[in-house]
Amino acid sequence: MAHRKKRSALLAGIVLFFLLTGVFVSQTQPFIKLSVKDYPTLSRVIIDSSFQLSFDIEKSSSLLMVNIRTDVPFRIQREAFESRMIKSFGWSKGKDFYILAIRTKIRNFSYDYFTLSDPPKLVIDFTQIAKEESEARDSLREKEALREKVPQPSTASPSSRIRTRSSSLQGMKTIVIDPGHGGLEPGAKGRFGTLEKNVALEIALKLRAVIERNFPSRVVLTRDKDLDVSLENRAALANNNKADFFISIHTNSSFRKDARGSETYFLSRDATDEEARRLAFMENNPTEFEEGITRESEDEIQMILWDMAQSAYLKQSSLLAESIQKELNSLLRTSNRGIKQAPFTVLAGVACPAVLVEVAFISNPREERSLTREGFQVNVAQAIYRGLVNYIELYSQK
Repeated sequence: MAHRKKRSALLAGIVLFFLLTGVFVSQTQPFIKLSVKDYPTLSRVIIDSSFQLSFDIEKSSSLLMVNIRTDVPFRIQREAFESRMIKSFGWSKGKDFYILAIRTKIRNFSYDYFTLSDPPKLVIDFTQIAKEESEARDSLREKEALREKVPQPSTASPSSRIRTRSSSLQGMKTIVIDPGHGGLEPGAKGRFGTLEKNVALEIALKLRAVIERNFPSRVVLTRDKDLDVSLENRAALANNNKADFFISIHTNSSFRKDARGSETYFLSRDATDEEARRLAFMENNPTEFEEGITRESEDEIQMILWDMAQSAYLKQSSLLAESIQKELNSLLRTSNRGIKQAPFTVLAGVACPAVLVEVAFISNPREERSLTREGFQVNVAQAIYRGLVNYIELYSQK
């Protein structure tokens, strides 16, 4: 009995030691503390820090990003709050910087900030812009964008238009083609055993060939063989190569065996319909799920990806999707299921116009057979290529 008491006392001492050590470490580790206060004319975000802050601030849509330059890990503490203008906080970590994203409830806001040095503090004041002023600014931006992007009617000869097309394509730098799935993640499977990952790769290789054959451009594949590539690494590869376009190739699947045709998607936080939502869930969640990430953290990370990378390109992405879908309908004579929106992770972090093409339904036995035929794959590659070229002619910056 005495031995058991001694053992229990020893264990209790060890547990107490680690608890106290943890408290000490948490108190000494660098931190920033976030709080929000509302005033009659503004909402204020207060960032208290245990170290001197080196930062810059950038506005993007309904986000305000604070880029904190440091390679020292720190904790982030948040006080609970309710605010007229501030919705939530999110953050992401780079090699030698952190990005603190402040999500607002509105887009039409201005901001100002000041700092204090002892103790270090960054104070950011958010003020709502009058609706009339905001609408006037948006209207002016839209008119300027239209003048820059929409081509004027041309009476040039066919040969002249060909030279114009060649000239516009000369300015292209990099196109990233993403064959969906790969390696241990096969994607959807047809009734006859056809795997999505194999079809996607075959079409991607043919698309690369037709692009390289028709105009000078650097084409990068996220994979050129049967390899595992994470969704995040696909987007990172596009950004690291400074991609001008990102095209992800997949085959569709449905519980309805009569579902048929092509669909082209661009990014949206909300899915167009229930099928699009289900498809996005399937594409975003491979057979092995990562563990240890809370729902709150996942939402915050996704917030960074949505708004920092893709929000500036949603209009271009929708136009590119429309152009590709039109060619798929025309050349392949498939059912026109139209362009759709869905929260695909592979598109979320890409900083350029990005689309995901669901070529045909591998779950439909007739379309599954077509997907295995080289002639059909060539036609798909040609259709995507023509859609890309048509988009470049109409909307790319000259």
